[in-house]
Amino acid sequence: MLNRKLKYLQVALNSDLSEARAIIGRLPKNERILVEAGTPLIKNFGWQGIRNIVSWWGGYVVADLKTMDRGSTEATMVFQAGASGAIALGQAPLETLNSFIETCNKLQIDSMVDMMNVEMPVKILRRLKKLPNVVILHRGVDEETFNKDKPIPYLQINKIKSTYDTLISIAGGDTIREVQRATFNGANIVVVWKEFYQATAQTAQLAQDFLQAVK
Repeated sequence: MLNRKLKYLQVALNSDLSEARAIIGRLPKNERILVEAGTPLIKNFGWQGIRNIVSWWGGYVVADLKTMDRGSTEATMVFQAGASGAIALGQAPLETLNSFIETCNKLQIDSMVDMMNVEMPVKILRRLKKLPNVVILHRGVDEETFNKDKPIPYLQINKIKSTYDTLISIAGGDTIREVQRATFNGANIVVVWKEFYQATAQTAQLAQDFLQAVK
């Protein structure tokens, strides 16, 4: 489970397993780095892809299933694959979110709810039986690509934290400046992926630079 006193860098792996293994091999071993099995990777390689990442990293792994239905079933799949956290979408039915969070709690993995394309995340949180461990505030890749005016939802951080005791993750920014802004505004976890799509000679240094910015 995540430590509320720490700030985390989450490295999302969205390419293939060979790139994932190469990137993981270059990441510094640090408890503040979370490795994510990204949605495209999971769709390509399934449950075994998650298991591979868990075995290669040996630390905290997030499985981004973007669950929309069968909340308990998919949370259980993530647990069986050995991951430490699972992601559902905030636009899922309340019944799915409640089932997902309840199952994650029983299995002692972190429940994470991604509020991408949710205008008022607090309205979703207000209706849940129990809070997720992490709320993800997310500007999607297509939003960033096709709508340059779409902001990263930093403003939602305080709106949530003023009422609810949950960790906040920010996704959708991939520069050092965006990472710094996310933590300055109170994010507990910052997700990056663009610089970690393929392994390069700079991967290790980039990870160190991003980790230094998350404080």
